Amino acid sequence: MERIERQYVIDALAEDAWRMFRILGEFTNGFEEMADVQKAVTIFGSARKGAESPDYQRAEQLAADLAHRGYTVVTGGGPGIMEAGNKGAFEAGGRSIGLNIALPHEQAPNGYQTDSVNFRYFFVRKVLLVKYSTAFVVFPGGFGTIDELFEALTLIQTKKIKPFPVFLVGVEYWRGLLQWLQGTLVRAGTIAEHDLHLFKVVDDVKGIPDEIEAYYASEHHAGFNLPW
Repeated sequence: MERIERQYVIDALAEDAWRMFRILGEFTNGFEEMADVQKAVTIFGSARKGAESPDYQRAEQLAADLAHRGYTVVTGGGPGIMEAGNKGAFEAGGRSIGLNIALPHEQAPNGYQTDSVNFRYFFVRKVLLVKYSTAFVVFPGGFGTIDELFEALTLIQTKKIKPFPVFLVGVEYWRGLLQWLQGTLVRAGTIAEHDLHLFKVVDDVKGIPDEIEAYYASEHHAGFNLPW
């Protein structure tokens, strides 16, 4: 019995060691693939939005506008809003990067990527999405989208990274979340009122490229305020 338990521990340690090497390999490959990215805007949103969705169409147009201004567009590489972002940049002749994650459902790399990087681990992909971003644009989405949003806001709030513009697209979609943040978290003192200025909620995406450029032209001192 003791020999079996000892072998179990040895096998577990070996498995953890190989997992560590896989993680390091993903980081190394990702850094090498993204090393020449100068300025990039990351677009998030639901994988379940089809081409007929207004959100898909707005994401596609925004990505095209960003590509025309010389921005690289980065997405999670999958369908829905991610596909729309890659498609808009790709068809505008820009650089369109997909950071693809292996999932049993929903995630198959879309066909509009000039650069594809594949990941097994979400947390490795998160590092790459944040590290090379000039701005985040977050369209309506589910758990994954919200996870990426709060990851970025936490890093900005705690000054672990340099601040960058974060846009939430869809005033009506995000209204309940904003009301909860303001009515519950701020009231309870778990976040500060000024934390609500770390992002901006918009309906019209046409002004986002100008706002990104204005933000950096003002030496990162631009303030974002809620639209109500």
